[in-house]
Amino acid sequence: MTTLLYAIIEFITYVHEKVLTWNDNYEYNFTDKQLHFLLIGVLGMALVFAVHPVFKFLAERKMTLAVTWIYVFTVLLVITFAIEIGQRLTKTGTMDFRDIVYGLGGFFLMFAIFWFVRLIIKLFIYLLFGRRKKEQPQEDEPEEETIFVQKPGR
Repeated sequence: MTTLLYAIIEFITYVHEKVLTWNDNYEYNFTDKQLHFLLIGVLGMALVFAVHPVFKFLAERKMTLAVTWIYVFTVLLVITFAIEIGQRLTKTGTMDFRDIVYGLGGFFLMFAIFWFVRLIIKLFIYLLFGRRKKEQPQEDEPEEETIFVQKPGR
């Protein structure tokens, strides 16, 4: 876990130093706050452009549970990392990458059980009520006649 965090910190430091070098070389003279504003803004918009088409694709196919899963997984990832970093800083526990893996594994298993139970319930409801809708004729709605009008050739 410590090795992973140090690798992330080293990468962020590298990017930070590179951006500061560009800032100095091109004499933009942005402050640290302005650089954070610009970089996080650009990173956020890049993520929007990458994630939005995926979420739109899933939503159009009525796969909102997949969107929910992605969101919850992302939030849990942040929370588990925060817990482990907090344990390291406060010395209330040991920071261990396996804790994150096991915690997210618990979410995967419990979500899989939820998904399976939900699937069984939806299947049961479909078998119980879904067939009746198709078997019953629609007497309330009169059939509409389709009239084709041919436009004169030009």
